[in-house]
Amino acid sequence: MELQNKDLTEKIIRAFYKVYNELGFGFLEKVYENALFMELRAMGLFCIKQRPIQVYYNTQIVGEYYADIMVNDSIILELKAAENLAEEHELQLINYLKATEIEIGLLLNFGKSPQFKRKIFTNDRKKLQSV
Repeated sequence: MELQNKDLTEKIIRAFYKVYNELGFGFLEKVYENALFMELRAMGLFCIKQRPIQVYYNTQIVGEYYADIMVNDSIILELKAAENLAEEHELQLINYLKATEIEIGLLLNFGKSPQFKRKIFTNDRKKLQSV
């Protein structure tokens, strides 16, 4: 089975490791966000930092979050600089996917050891929830 956006995902992960290998562990998330943004742009990818995501209840906005980086309008990146990834980090990314038309997210941790997780929440599942 071919992964959706496999090539783009692989490019992002390569950029993640390049930034991690250059900067190492110990900076704030914002430093990694800025460096990864620069690296992704240097690869020719269209990126938006801190893209607003509005959360609706029925038809009214009930909250707003900000995706760390959105790549090519098709993958949301959630960056962490934590010792380890935790379940709440994964759930945060899944909620971003639920609130958008984007189906793929990458959770990238610039911790003591680099970690990443790929999350998918398909649009057909989102439609089922809104019925």
